[in-house]
Amino acid sequence: MGNRYGLEIRAAAGPDAPGLAELLGEAGIAIGAADLAARLDALQGSGGTALVAVEWGPPSGLIALAPVRTLEAAKALGLITTLVVATESRRRGIGRVLLKAAARAARQAGCERMLLNIGPGQEVLHAFAAAAGFMGDGQILTRPLLKRGSAET
Repeated sequence: MGNRYGLEIRAAAGPDAPGLAELLGEAGIAIGAADLAARLDALQGSGGTALVAVEWGPPSGLIALAPVRTLEAAKALGLITTLVVATESRRRGIGRVLLKAAARAARQAGCERMLLNIGPGQEVLHAFAAAAGFMGDGQILTRPLLKRGSAET
């Protein structure tokens, strides 16, 4: 997808699974590499997107997005199912770059908004989401997708 200041954002693939499994493990999500590779394939095969941020060495971040349809919304919504940045890579803009790339993928999938489900005890993620333009006071935050050419946070 792109390379900015030595940070590459691209679609996650099977060979990324061992590094991504380690990254997810750091976030408290235990998934074996083989199972994760199959899940990445299934997500992407059903219209979802998984993007990985790589600087050098193992992955620095991951975002997964699935377009979902509801009866209440005229267009699909981009549900962010995973957003994680390695501890040593935080506060360097990687999360924002991943969100921007996911927003682009969501627009291409016909989505009008992005949703982010934040569980209890994820105050750091909640603060990051609020700073990135997500709104809401419950567990599910929402952010409108800006039109192409608009400034994106």
